[in-house]
Amino acid sequence: MNDPHVPPSTSAGYNSVMLSPSPQNMSQQIFWLFILAIPIATIARTVVFEEVFREPREYCEKMSEVCRSFWARKFFYLFTCEYCFSHWITLFFLWLTRFKLLLADWRGYIIAWFALVFVANIYLNLYARLRVDITIGKKDIEVKEKHIEQMETEIQDAKANSR
Repeated sequence: MNDPHVPPSTSAGYNSVMLSPSPQNMSQQIFWLFILAIPIATIARTVVFEEVFREPREYCEKMSEVCRSFWARKFFYLFTCEYCFSHWITLFFLWLTRFKLLLADWRGYIIAWFALVFVANIYLNLYARLRVDITIGKKDIEVKEKHIEQMETEIQDAKANSR
């Protein structure tokens, strides 16, 4: 039974309800570009910075410094740098989604690869800036709370001395 709403199979045994955008539909391509960059940035950030991957990351950091082979050092370094790692995650998502940007042939993959890395790293930088702003805000609150406590203590001391 052929459902007219389900596109034909793109590979053996695989039916996709959502196809990659065509080069003719620029707004759909831009939409995909900004949406696909979100999981790329999220995975890169999680692997390179979050506590859940601390042990493998520390191992990779060590190996990136002590391996004798240049290529081995660079391979392990890829897992310690969010920018570097985002390139590999992007390649995985290009393979997964078959997303191409601007051109329908192999050149569309190359353009999409660099564009996705670029947008994902914009997201990563915005997130890092947001974390800095949040940290600054928390520190400002701590300083104000200490100042208020100090003023309350002075007021209580003044009341006790006036009696």
